[in-house]
Amino acid sequence: MKKYPLFFAFASAALFGAATPASKALLAAVSPYQLAGLLYLGAALGVIPLLFNSQLKLPWKLDRRHRWQLCGAILFGGILAPIFLLLGLRLATAASVSLWLNLELVATAVLGYFFFHDRLGKWGWLGVSGTVIAAALLSWGEGIAGIEAGLLVTLACICWALDNHFTALIDGITPAESTFWKGIVAGIFNIILGLAIEPSLPSLSNLGAGLLIGALSYGASIVLYITSAQSLGATRSQIIFSCAPFFGMTLSVLALGETITLIQKIAIVLKVSSLLALLQDQHSHEHQHQAMAHEHFHSHDDEHHNHHHEGKSVSLKHSHWHEHESIAHAHPHLPDLHHRHQH
Repeated sequence: MKKYPLFFAFASAALFGAATPASKALLAAVSPYQLAGLLYLGAALGVIPLLFNSQLKLPWKLDRRHRWQLCGAILFGGILAPIFLLLGLRLATAASVSLWLNLELVATAVLGYFFFHDRLGKWGWLGVSGTVIAAALLSWGEGIAGIEAGLLVTLACICWALDNHFTALIDGITPAESTFWKGIVAGIFNIILGLAIEPSLPSLSNLGAGLLIGALSYGASIVLYITSAQSLGATRSQIIFSCAPFFGMTLSVLALGETITLIQKIAIVLKVSSLLALLQDQHSHEHQHQAMAHEHFHSHDDEHHNHHHEGKSVSLKHSHWHEHESIAHAHPHLPDLHHRHQH
């Protein structure tokens, strides 16, 4: 698998992008609430292969702060976000909704700046502005329904942005484990909510289709992304994964027969330029790391994990309890688990 990291990154983006047009097709027969539940139950199934080689950590064994962060990720990312997205998808074309999903990256950056000790430089703010303008153009091009759909998808992206920040701060649980628990809890909750609102079961074929989309577009996509990031690094993998909305737009044209309007073409140019600006935004300064001990998913190819493993060499990402000595240094960095300092 290590021979094909680029393929895995593009496959991850394509699978996630396919979720929007595939969900659009299912919404004709399945309520948004039930479909949201099926997608996340499917996601839990999709990440099971990543759990085979490790003992699944139980959420209630995390410390109190990390339990609350996981609960926040489940509430915002697993329950609310897919409902808002699918309600918006009922009102607008799948192509426009696919492009709107780039707002998740923008919402993550803005919330990080104001609430999570993140930073945005001039390139970051330029990327945020361009993406917001592109989203406004798309809403205007879809009319009144487009404005309503745009607001709903924006709410979904804000919820996923909160999910991103909560998940990034959780020690002691891997991305696959958090996705598994999010999928199980949120999936069951939304299916029960859907049955309470619209008490009718989807057909077996639609039920299977919903689980399959979730397993591939949310579960397997995460598995492939993590696999590629282990070889390419997080930044390169994120650049490739940011192509996902464009895969969704292309599939909307090919599979659903939608057309690409002039406004959508202008929005595409704006969004590509904005994404490149956002991904360019890093900074470097002298900063102090306090001594600490914790457990999280990490690798030994950075400046923060130089501990040794007795009797074996470790090259890929792994998770275990480890200690950090106090250190002061300067290097280009992003707001990851070790760089949530004030500026």
